[in-house]
Amino acid sequence: MSSKKRLLAVDLGASGGKCFVGTFDKGHFAMDEIHRFDHESATFFLADSAGKVTERTHWNDTLIYAEIIKGLQACRRQVAPELDSIGIDTWGADAQWISADGETLGKLYGYRDHRLDNMVEALCKRISAEQVYRITGIHFQPFNLSNQLLWFALNRNDLLKAAVKVLPVPALLNYYLGGCTHIDSTWASVTQLMDARRNRWSRIMLRAIGMPLRLLPEIVPPGTRLGELRAPLAASLGLNAVPIMAVGSHDTASAFAAAPVADTREALIISSGTWSLIGRLVPRPITTPDAHAANLSNEGGIGNTRLLRNCMGSWIVQELLRVWEAADGQRMPWAEVDRLQAAAAPFAAFIDPDDRGFYNPPDMDAAIREYLARTGQKAPEGRGAMLRLVYESLALKYRAVNETLNVVTRRPSKVVHIVGGGCNNELLNQFTADATGLPVLAGPREATAVGNLMVQALGLGLIASLTDAQPLIRDAFPIKSYTPGDRAPWDAAYARFCSLGAGVNMG
Repeated sequence: MSSKKRLLAVDLGASGGKCFVGTFDKGHFAMDEIHRFDHESATFFLADSAGKVTERTHWNDTLIYAEIIKGLQACRRQVAPELDSIGIDTWGADAQWISADGETLGKLYGYRDHRLDNMVEALCKRISAEQVYRITGIHFQPFNLSNQLLWFALNRNDLLKAAVKVLPVPALLNYYLGGCTHIDSTWASVTQLMDARRNRWSRIMLRAIGMPLRLLPEIVPPGTRLGELRAPLAASLGLNAVPIMAVGSHDTASAFAAAPVADTREALIISSGTWSLIGRLVPRPITTPDAHAANLSNEGGIGNTRLLRNCMGSWIVQELLRVWEAADGQRMPWAEVDRLQAAAAPFAAFIDPDDRGFYNPPDMDAAIREYLARTGQKAPEGRGAMLRLVYESLALKYRAVNETLNVVTRRPSKVVHIVGGGCNNELLNQFTADATGLPVLAGPREATAVGNLMVQALGLGLIASLTDAQPLIRDAFPIKSYTPGDRAPWDAAYARFCSLGAGVNMG
């Protein structure tokens, strides 16, 4: 039997998906991308039973499934007709209802849908914010599955009667592939429905939102074998009955698992992409009043807890590019984004990236200008200046969150690890070093897929622990370092940033 093991990682973000084959052979690891695709949500304007027209945002899960199939076909063509496992990670929100006959009940709602705009307040009328945080350790965001299921209980109660399961996105895709309905603890933890200390659904939370426990999938640890490709599907693809593994199916869990951290007690980790997930790895959940006031989440890790703040990331820039594309008729390439922002004057103005006005506006350019007017700042001229103020504001937000984490964990960060697609943004990496005053280590870029593969390897017994994965990751991927420059201008900028109320509230 060959010692070479081939694992497939399917990494799904909010704007695209990628499939990678990871090869483990005699102590060596390599990863190759074999398929990439775009996907995005679509907005409908539909009338309800009373005739009121509302905006509704949905994902195309059929397209995503079809692209995963293309990835499996690419495996057979480019790699081998046999795989040792497959694991899927996704963004940390959204779920679908399944009937007893295996049918999906309606479209898959997207987490930026405006039906959720006031659901945090609705939840807190049923159970106090303090109790929610004490049980789940998760901060309050409109897209939390707790809010989504409460909305369904209030507005689509017929689904609760017709459904036999509500499946989070990674479980839904595993169900399409192999009939698997379990969800791993990393994804379950971010729903604001799991007891953070017991790794099981909280009956108190479910009673508060009116959700029967029978509808929720069973929670399993990352690295658990869930099943295998259904025989007819495997035969149609010319593949073996590939085992389906539970990974860190929340993409942030996988990304954090791939950060080449020497000492978790000293490392600030930023998973940089559409969102910026800024946090520390801690042994157990921290649900103190300070952590609650700072809106920090205790997300289930892989042998630890991710204490982090979920901040807006490149979403703001992506939306600027979308608005400008509509005006110009063509998309600004990322190389031009980099050139324009680098050439713009520094510290012209600042935004709070987490202001609710930037969550899902129809026009991001207008939303930024409205924020600047509201906060008494002059809007800078030119697109380069607009881009630069976003990236400078992101770096300053990273500093604010880091200072908060230092207080809550009672231990200062000494190094910043940036992983994910955003680690290719050299200017933002340098801004982060300058703003925080800490050295920055950037890479690997495809950290989520790397972490996904390492958890599969752990479940298959190819590595004994994630600590054993660190030398494999360091050997396989280049890590680029950035040294802090002159702190004085950044300290002055930070004071201006905080004067806008853009820092982190500690009570």
